[in-house]
Amino acid sequence: MKWIPKKPWRQKTGPVARKRAGAAGMVTSDTDSGTQKTLERVLSKAGAGSRTQARSWIHAGQVQVNGKVVEDPDRWIDFTRDRVLLDGKPLTKRKQIYILLYKPTGYITTFKDPEGRPTVYDLLGDIDQFVSPVGRLDLDTSGLLIMTNDTQFAERLTNPEHKIAKTYLVKCSTLLSDETLEQLRRGVTLSDGPTRPATVRRVRDTGKYTHLEIAITEGRNRQVRRMIEAVESKVLKLVRTQIGPVTFGDLKIGHWRTMEPDELASLAMAPTRSRR
Repeated sequence: MKWIPKKPWRQKTGPVARKRAGAAGMVTSDTDSGTQKTLERVLSKAGAGSRTQARSWIHAGQVQVNGKVVEDPDRWIDFTRDRVLLDGKPLTKRKQIYILLYKPTGYITTFKDPEGRPTVYDLLGDIDQFVSPVGRLDLDTSGLLIMTNDTQFAERLTNPEHKIAKTYLVKCSTLLSDETLEQLRRGVTLSDGPTRPATVRRVRDTGKYTHLEIAITEGRNRQVRRMIEAVESKVLKLVRTQIGPVTFGDLKIGHWRTMEPDELASLAMAPTRSRR
């Protein structure tokens, strides 16, 4: 019987393998790790701050695990058993917050900008817990933005397999024909592959411009702008008007409010991935 060597890329998984990998200083994925996560993710998921902030705190020696300072942000820990201190205070999971923000143009959706541009955090004021944007809106795009410290909720909204639509109003630089709109509905090919089918409705034509409403279930970088460019036009104005069934209501631009329970329920019950 011929001996066949094991494939070198075959890697064992599970708690024991993760424990060995952690002891060896290896960085592994925490996608299927249950209660085990890297230290930086534990700090972020607890709502203490962003992952970038967490790494800086860890490197600065501000974090202790079971009474010992840990300066490795990729150290695997079990939050249900390990005792984590930040600046000498116990790390506890904070209350989950869900914010709906009407982002104006001219603001970026990162915590800090090296170029000194205003960020959406400048609009939030004194919120005592760290929240992250669910998805992105670029500098020149305005509209609805959800911010939360609930990472599972955020994953549901951003994962295209859950098919939660994001709706935009678009002002195009040219007049688009019905055939072009049908092309957008079927999907266009971008540099990172074909897009999924979209819902597209002509709102009106004014002079040499077409105004569209388009709903997509993906969240690629600058996707709507790239889709319009793929049909030989450009976006002059872009506003996100809806996330799933959630709309502006009476929210004014530049302001935010806490999301209502029925809004959260509507997103939690939105069409989701099929089970095999």
